[in-house]
Amino acid sequence: MSLEPIDPETALDMYLTDRDTEVTEATIYAHSSRLGHFIRWCQSKGMENLNTLTGRDLHEYRLWRRSEGDLSAVTEKTQMDTLRVFVKWLEQIDAVEPDLHTRVRSPMLDEQENVRDVMLGSDRATEILQYLEKYEYATRPHVVLTLLWHTFMRVGAVHALDVPDYDPHKQLLAVHHRPETGTPIKNKSQGERLVAVSEEVCQVLDDWIDTRRPDVTDDHGRQPLIASRQGRAHTTTLREDCYRFTRPCTVTGECPHDRVIEDCDGTDYHDASRCPSSVSPHAFRRGGITYALNQEWPMKAVSDRANVSEKVLDKHYDRRTPEEKMEQRRQYLENI
Repeated sequence: MSLEPIDPETALDMYLTDRDTEVTEATIYAHSSRLGHFIRWCQSKGMENLNTLTGRDLHEYRLWRRSEGDLSAVTEKTQMDTLRVFVKWLEQIDAVEPDLHTRVRSPMLDEQENVRDVMLGSDRATEILQYLEKYEYATRPHVVLTLLWHTFMRVGAVHALDVPDYDPHKQLLAVHHRPETGTPIKNKSQGERLVAVSEEVCQVLDDWIDTRRPDVTDDHGRQPLIASRQGRAHTTTLREDCYRFTRPCTVTGECPHDRVIEDCDGTDYHDASRCPSSVSPHAFRRGGITYALNQEWPMKAVSDRANVSEKVLDKHYDRRTPEEKMEQRRQYLENI
């Protein structure tokens, strides 16, 4: 077999471009970030042609990533699994030896390690949303964080919403998969659904649209609900909204980590994620789901609203304690 020379940077660009029509923007962003470490390693090794990549190289890279810092087993597995997908793709374009992907090793996780626990609690969510309602009413961050908490949507679904997708009379949002115009959603057409919203959420949306939303269209002539002056707000912007307003110092003026706020690098506009207490959009989704379950929403209702199977919901999203689950089951004792 004759391999065709290709440098790491070009290979990554081709890979991301090829996957762009298959997966969501969030997945592209995640793969770009994870594989960026591999590109850095290649540069440090002076590797300019991936044709020479070997199983030993892949093992050395894994050890190199570990040596860079306190890398958890979950993070290591995620990054190595993504690398395996990338190497398998490289095989398809004759860039590396066949079956090289089988030599990418990643740690085995037990059941508990494979479950992510980062979640925004209901008390913090209430505190943040009350702050936004008082000081940032009907601004983009207020709308974004309100939707994430109350609708259980993924950030990609919020990003994909258009103004016509909101029906204030029926009090609902229609989630659509529109890959041809730049807004695919996870689960594609299976992720399309109608999401009921409360009168409180409708009021925020009405005031955003009437008074604050920039009157713009995106590159495809659509009217994005979450808009900036440049058009549809990028998902990175939505994530930064979450990080900024989940910093305790933003809402309370105090730091629970004993940092000097004026000197903290987490107070920079684009570096809010450096704050240990800041959380991503997914923490809103997980927190909202758990809160709904604690309020005794039926599992099926939460599953349909969040567009996630009940099995995945139970494993990855339901953060109720065993005691909380027991107390909710207690109501059925009288029927035994």
